[in-house]
Amino acid sequence: MELLTFLETGLLNFSAWQIVLTVFIGVQITLSGVSLFLHREQTHRGIKLHPVVQHFYRFWTWFTTGMLTKDWVAIHRKHHAHCETEDDPHSPQIHGIKKVLFHGVTLYTEERKNKETLEKYGKGTPDDWIERNIYTRFHYLGILLLAVLDIALFGVIGGLVFAIQIIWIPFFAAGVINGIGHYFGYRNYRTDDSSRNISRFAFFIMGEELHNNHHAFPSSCKFAHKKGEYDIGWFLIKALNKIGLCEIKKVVPELTIDESQVTFSNETVKAILTHKFNLMQLYIKDVIKPNLTAEFSSDCKKEKKGIKKYTQQLSLDPQFIKKKWNNKFQSGFEENQTIQSMMAFKYELQAIWENNSMNMEEMVDAFKQWCQKAEASGNQMLQDFAATLKQYKLQQQV
Repeated sequence: MELLTFLETGLLNFSAWQIVLTVFIGVQITLSGVSLFLHREQTHRGIKLHPVVQHFYRFWTWFTTGMLTKDWVAIHRKHHAHCETEDDPHSPQIHGIKKVLFHGVTLYTEERKNKETLEKYGKGTPDDWIERNIYTRFHYLGILLLAVLDIALFGVIGGLVFAIQIIWIPFFAAGVINGIGHYFGYRNYRTDDSSRNISRFAFFIMGEELHNNHHAFPSSCKFAHKKGEYDIGWFLIKALNKIGLCEIKKVVPELTIDESQVTFSNETVKAILTHKFNLMQLYIKDVIKPNLTAEFSSDCKKEKKGIKKYTQQLSLDPQFIKKKWNNKFQSGFEENQTIQSMMAFKYELQAIWENNSMNMEEMVDAFKQWCQKAEASGNQMLQDFAATLKQYKLQQQV
């Protein structure tokens, strides 16, 4: 009788709600390990966790997911290095949204078998006795122990608890973030990929939903950049920092305007290069859209909708613009002489910051020349943008 009771209730004899709460807390700890330890610290070096926290997360991710630090880091670094190409381990633009969303763990498993990926992109990850002789050697022992513990604590229902824990991370981390985060959502920055912010707040995935923000500034440990965006992982980082368990290494410096600046300097160029995606959005908003509205001033709802759609599509890399919209652009707005001129200025500005062969002095001169040309254009919106461009500077966040 006692054995039957144990099998039914386990050691804890929890109610249904207590089990649900325990599972939720457990998967949140796992997600915090993926986000803070694997992602923000090990992959991008945005934070430095205390050794105690590091070791806890190394054990916990192995215990609850069977993932190894080097594997995860290498695959994610390769994703950033080859985003939306054939070499991207999990791009929905290449593999399709269905495969990444529902079979993301399969793509991850295939890539972790690629020794070249691990050697090239997995440098700097833990390589001590515990990693070599326990975590790597007994790769799946952790999740086997988790299954035994779940059944011991919760009884028969522990099998379901284990299934949820095992499915949760692969689905949300490998599927939702890697899949939906490159397919649906909104964009704050014109990054050279299809990354999206899935939503402004998703309390159950630790701020990882702000995926476009992350791709714009990969090394920043803070993912929320705009009003109304909330990064739970950042709140946890701040709390750990307060008690001395986490050092904040990299955040995005704020873009500010110094009206006393009248010409370009090295610091101005650094500000432009840091916030180039943001500045391109401002160019579309403050130069192209007002010029479009002025050139095609009409009460026609269809035309207004077309202007809105056009400026939205300009925030995408051309390779991600739908073919039907491409055709509309070529036969519509861009035939206008003023818009052609504004687009030419846009491409010239992008060409400056994308030219990796220029040193700082050459880049300062190139920006100066661009502004001089913009000021001589006679277009008020473009002149205002050029005047403000000279006044940008970086201010470190506290």
